[in-house]
Amino acid sequence: MPATTAGTVQEVSPWDIALCVTGTLISCENALVIAVLFYTPTLRAPMFILIGSLAVSDLLAGLGLILNFIFTYLIDNSVEFVTLLSVGFLISAFSASVFNILAITVDRYLSLYNALTYHTERTVTFTYMMVVFIWVTCVTLGLLPALGWNCFKDQSTCSICRPVTKNNAVALAVTFLLVFALMMQLYLQICKIAFRHAQQIAVQHQFMAISTTKGVSTLSAILCAFGACWLPFAMYSIVADSSYPMIYTYATVLPATCCSVINPVIYAFRNPDIQKSLWMACCGCVPSNLSLRPRTSSDV
Repeated sequence: MPATTAGTVQEVSPWDIALCVTGTLISCENALVIAVLFYTPTLRAPMFILIGSLAVSDLLAGLGLILNFIFTYLIDNSVEFVTLLSVGFLISAFSASVFNILAITVDRYLSLYNALTYHTERTVTFTYMMVVFIWVTCVTLGLLPALGWNCFKDQSTCSICRPVTKNNAVALAVTFLLVFALMMQLYLQICKIAFRHAQQIAVQHQFMAISTTKGVSTLSAILCAFGACWLPFAMYSIVADSSYPMIYTYATVLPATCCSVINPVIYAFRNPDIQKSLWMACCGCVPSNLSLRPRTSSDV
């Protein structure tokens, strides 16, 4: 994007406005999720820690989109530091969002595969260690452009997301595809385990079969939404470079950011425990139609 000078007024792109609005919506949604988890002492199980980490990453991603708009139109973004800060922030946040979704998928798989020992093996300490590992990895990825993996010195090596180099963008895209492939494999295994459990459940435990089917349906929605949002951008990052028209980049980036809009709905707002906390915070009551049955990881 061209820098704004004293003598010219930079025209605001409708695509950038859309990304800024999306970032604002992402920030509001995930700030609400974080507030509910923080102020509800009963929501401290490992699954809620992972949901909270996902909400934090999506909140930072939303704030990053807003900051990117400010840096582009209100600050001289020809300064390398400003560009590197904006890009590094977005890479770290969105990478953390993707890896947190993978962690939640692994958690769902383990809750079914090791159902008898899950609650003793998956301690809060272990979950926090996994979250720390995710964030250290993603912050490192965000620092790569500032550590020299940028195209400021050679514009021909730029990817569709300047100043990230083409090779760096391809590496990130391939990593995403591997993560998505792993999630699909875990999803297939979850389906096999869930349906095998459903066949073994007696008639008097029918509610458990319904719960298992609902959990599989939820995971299907998660993966479909995740793939529809991120696959176009990942594939385009591999085949395209900075010489391609910007409109194609915007057309693939916008759906990718929408994944962070969908995540709170799928992971948080559909969870009865979080719904109860929201109702209590808003009106001091809980609707009678909310389930009173304790939740498990596979239900989320």
